[in-house]
Amino acid sequence: MNDALTREEAEQLFKNHSNAVFGVLLALTKSKTLADDLTQETFIRAFSKYEQYRQDGPIRPWLARIAVNLARSHYRKLKWQTLFGQVPERAADATAETMTLRSERQQELWQAVCKLPHKNREVILLHYYAELPLKEAAETLSIPLGTCKSRLAAGLEKLRRFPELNPANEGGYGQLQARRGSK
Repeated sequence: MNDALTREEAEQLFKNHSNAVFGVLLALTKSKTLADDLTQETFIRAFSKYEQYRQDGPIRPWLARIAVNLARSHYRKLKWQTLFGQVPERAADATAETMTLRSERQQELWQAVCKLPHKNREVILLHYYAELPLKEAAETLSIPLGTCKSRLAAGLEKLRRFPELNPANEGGYGQLQARRGSK
C-alpha cells in the first residue's frame, strides 16, 4: 500500500482541515500572522510525514498535535518560559481574538484563561475555543483522557476563583461551565 499523498489528496486535506488547524494555532499564539505561518508549516510537516499517520483514526487530532508541537517549538526557540506566558507586542496590538471577543465579559474571560497555568490553558483552549472534543484534545496533547479531564476541571476551578469573573454573568465563566456539559 502506498502511503504517499497525491497532489489532489494533499489539496483536499488542506481544504478540509486548514481552518480548524488555523483556529487551534490562533488560540495558542494569539497572532494571526504567526498562526498563518504555523498552519502552512503544519501542512508541510503533515505531507512529509504522512506515512506516520495511523489511518484507522481521525486525521484532525493528528494535524492538531503537529500544530501544537510546532507552536511549542516556536516558543521554545524564542526562549519564552511558557507557551502563553509572553507574546510579542505586535501580536497584542490588533489580534483576531480582540476583534472577535468584543463584549467586555468575553474579554475578561479571555484574559483570565490566559493567566492560567499552561497545562490548564491548553486543554481549555483546545476544548472550548478550538471546539475539539475532550478525547481529541487528549490525543492532540498526547495525554490520557483522564488527565485531560482533570486539567479541564482544575482550570475551570481556577477560573471560578478569579474575582473579576462572575459565574452568573452571560459570557463569563458561566458560559464555559454551561458548555462543559454539552461536550
